[in-house]
Amino acid sequence: MKFQFKVQPYQTKAVDAVVQVFAGQPYADGIKYRIDPGNKAAQTLLDDAGLRNAEIALTPPQLMTNVHLVQRDRGLELSKELRDPVKNSAAPINLDVEMETGTGKTYVYIKTIMELHKRYGWSKYIVVVPSIAIREGVKKSFDITADHFQQMYGTKPRTFVYKSSRLHEVERFSSDAGVQVMIINSQAFNATGKDARRIYEVLDDFQSRKPIDVIAANRPILIIDEPQKIEGDAKNPSKSLKALAQFNALFALRYSATHKIERTKVHRLDAIEAYNQKLVKKIAVRGITVKHLAGSSAYLYVDGLEVGKGADFPKARVELEVQTAQGIKRQVRRLSQGMNLHDLSGGIEAYKGLFIRDVDANRDIIELSNGDIIAAGEVTEDVAEDQKRRIQIREVIRAHLDKERELFAQGVKVLSLFFIDEVAKYRDYDREDTLGEYARVFEEEYESVLADHLDQLDVDDAAERYRKHVEAIPVRSTHEGYFSIDKKTGRSVDGKIAARGDLAGQSDDVDAYDLILKDKERLLSFEEPVRFIWSHSALREGWDNPNVFVMGMLKKSDNTTTRRQEIGRGLRLSVDQHGERMDNVATVHEINELTVVTDESYTDFVTALQKEIIESLSARPRRASVDYFVDKKIKLADGSTSVLEKSVATALYFHLIKNDYIDETGLVTQAYKDARADGTLAAPTSEVLKPLIDFVWPLVDALYLDLPKPTDGRKPKKIPFNEANFMKREFQELWGRINRKAVYQVEFDSEELIKNCVRTLDESLNVMVMQYLVETGQQVVGLEVEQLEGGTGFKVSETKVEHSAVSAGSTVKYDLLGEIAEKTQLTRRTCATILSGVSPGTFAKFKQNPEQFITEAARLINEQKATVIVEHLTYDSLDNRYDSSIFTENQTAQDLSGAGEKLKRSVYEYVVTDSKVERSFVTELDTSSEVAVYAKLPRGFFIPTPVGDYNPDWAIAFTEGTVKHVYFVAETKGSLSSLQLKGVEEAKIACARRFFESLNDRSGDDVRYDVVTDYSTLMQLVK
Repeated sequence: MKFQFKVQPYQTKAVDAVVQVFAGQPYADGIKYRIDPGNKAAQTLLDDAGLRNAEIALTPPQLMTNVHLVQRDRGLELSKELRDPVKNSAAPINLDVEMETGTGKTYVYIKTIMELHKRYGWSKYIVVVPSIAIREGVKKSFDITADHFQQMYGTKPRTFVYKSSRLHEVERFSSDAGVQVMIINSQAFNATGKDARRIYEVLDDFQSRKPIDVIAANRPILIIDEPQKIEGDAKNPSKSLKALAQFNALFALRYSATHKIERTKVHRLDAIEAYNQKLVKKIAVRGITVKHLAGSSAYLYVDGLEVGKGADFPKARVELEVQTAQGIKRQVRRLSQGMNLHDLSGGIEAYKGLFIRDVDANRDIIELSNGDIIAAGEVTEDVAEDQKRRIQIREVIRAHLDKERELFAQGVKVLSLFFIDEVAKYRDYDREDTLGEYARVFEEEYESVLADHLDQLDVDDAAERYRKHVEAIPVRSTHEGYFSIDKKTGRSVDGKIAARGDLAGQSDDVDAYDLILKDKERLLSFEEPVRFIWSHSALREGWDNPNVFVMGMLKKSDNTTTRRQEIGRGLRLSVDQHGERMDNVATVHEINELTVVTDESYTDFVTALQKEIIESLSARPRRASVDYFVDKKIKLADGSTSVLEKSVATALYFHLIKNDYIDETGLVTQAYKDARADGTLAAPTSEVLKPLIDFVWPLVDALYLDLPKPTDGRKPKKIPFNEANFMKREFQELWGRINRKAVYQVEFDSEELIKNCVRTLDESLNVMVMQYLVETGQQVVGLEVEQLEGGTGFKVSETKVEHSAVSAGSTVKYDLLGEIAEKTQLTRRTCATILSGVSPGTFAKFKQNPEQFITEAARLINEQKATVIVEHLTYDSLDNRYDSSIFTENQTAQDLSGAGEKLKRSVYEYVVTDSKVERSFVTELDTSSEVAVYAKLPRGFFIPTPVGDYNPDWAIAFTEGTVKHVYFVAETKGSLSSLQLKGVEEAKIACARRFFESLNDRSGDDVRYDVVTDYSTLMQLVK
């Protein structure tokens, strides 16, 4: 299996943030220089010709202008200067890129390398990492993305890991053309060991030269991965930070989720943004809480609740003590309302008088006859550590099997990862089977839980394929440990763990990481039986396999590991058997959920995790003010941007105050959040604000930290299917009408598209003339040392804005046709015809600012292309139909706390809703005498469109004779204003209208499709 890579817009945005800082830098494909030959004999200049990076040609004001453009575009605070806050700076220019763990920062900086080389010719790079673990992972990333970048750029980076025993690689790094990347861990140049010192020493085996001098002569660009683990902080910079200056870097780029030293930030993708954009897995937590019963010593552990068909549901899985022939054993039983615990236990006295009064699946609790309420995950007695670990192992297995059954048909291999703090608990070499305590418990619990799980499977083809797959895997083959290996005995051992410093509590053992990285792709294949992985908790950095869905923390808590670090190894989005990321926006968080099984309570773990996330977030504005809104960029309906003037900013601020959307301190109120969620935000009275109101709300949203709260991993349940409602004549009639697969085609006149594009470019293409700020100042009188150190030794006396009629970028060679063709997916010939047709004045704007000309022209062409596509879209129905199994197969478990009561008219017994609008809609559908049957359409039913697959919300069949239109497909929205629908969403709805029109035209059916806000709107449409 081979990982597949594709261009992701959010990653491209991070690449552009760096590349655009140097807009206007002339292209130079390396500057030739003579490499120091050392004491080699008979050297020639030609033999020793090196290629170093060209110097930065832009002036500081030009760089600052570019930085501000990038920061303003991303809503970041504008930097006042480019100066490094640390005295011993690694480079003259230092740029920070903040990216949440799991979003592909390694891919981003590799692509940034390739783009900088393509645009400006810079070819020498050094990637600095904090540990061997990360070094090996980075090298692996370069290797597996090489073909991908070869296809994109026509070349790929040549990489090597710096080792003082292989200094000929440094020679090649200096002399060879093309993209050259050296990967080095900080211990190789900051430690006191003999090997680490060699980089600074005159070496006989390196022709009496210092390796650092040969490297530094290349003026390399530094890329620092996880700088917070290398550099210390601003007050106490580390030896590594001081040593970085020795590389004589052109500039330094730093990539991390948590920057300790704030420099010039050009991009931010933090934990909140990554989650909201669905770029990482969502998190679920299964915790364990001790809750003593009032006046009873009965042992009960509520493992979870289940819903299903039949009067005895819902049921609770409860572990209790049972009197057996071999003594008292703890067993898991399924309990329903009214069951007697004393009888079930075999007469154990502690359970006398206790029976199940209620099982509530919506609240996830059971209520006992004595009034005690026990929630899923709660245990009624203090639990010894070995019993707690057994419960955790069982929970990991159960969570794994639930997820595995769900994703097996979609070709996704599910992995679970146990972290332990001692290898002996997994491997005991004094036993013949070498199984440690945890491994033995795992095998016992696996066989028990698997048998129970298979008993609960539905009887259908998909379930049988899954059953056959798991039954063929022997328990001994399905788990494996990845630990350090003793070279003498070949046995697994505890690796060496750092006691202090930035890597305290972590192991840097190469052997274990070699195993982990070597097996990364193999573990993702169904042919590989290993599904449960055991690893030492100190090996945090190496485990980032995308298909880790469950984590079990079987270790004592310590202060060297944060919860964010623990879950970070499982945040990446999963891949299927073809290496394709499971990132369809409609289903990404249904598929990608990481379940963490911890020995803390759910509440304690989540509270601590959210506190860590808040602490890790960079300083964001929290209070609304006129100054906050002034000059902020907003995106308009046509995709263009606009900058808020002070009059609009003032009107917006007072609008927020008037409607109690902010409090007296400027903080966003709950009233705003509720109105935003329900689509009921107040309309403004200000004339300047009215045309922009729908586009300024994201600026208000950015003021509050709506932290993603991990779900309780025990709450989601698979919702039972109501077969009787599904088989009703009315629903079968409706399903027969809409159950048609289709293909679309767009036939449009290229001349029409070209004509529209030429007109739009001439009317709407705006390109800013490059400008820069010139400041004049004098040294202050009576200069003090403190003023020099604080950067206040000079006073500005005059500022002036200069405009450049011809951009510095005009010296750069641009493939204008190629760039626009790539961004618009049109042929070069069509792009050439469009550009040839524009007026000379429009085309002359290219010289003013080439980068913006290309970006804006592509955007305007894409707008016209989208308009033409929707106007000329037609659908052709296929003979293929959807199988009715899409209503039951691949359905994800859902949290029933938002589901309400059991439903009467739905094809599912519960419907989970996302908003008050949907909840109210469901309630009225289920109680309306006009409605015969309805369904929340499953994800498997979709309409193909040019802007992505579209899944309508509802299929509703009315009782004949009560309404004009019996069959209806509905989309529920809080507002019908097209301005409040996102562009892509609006386009999908327009395509869906065409799809249903085509169905009706071909079959003569009368299936109505429309967008509704509530039930009364629906009735107006069907009456």
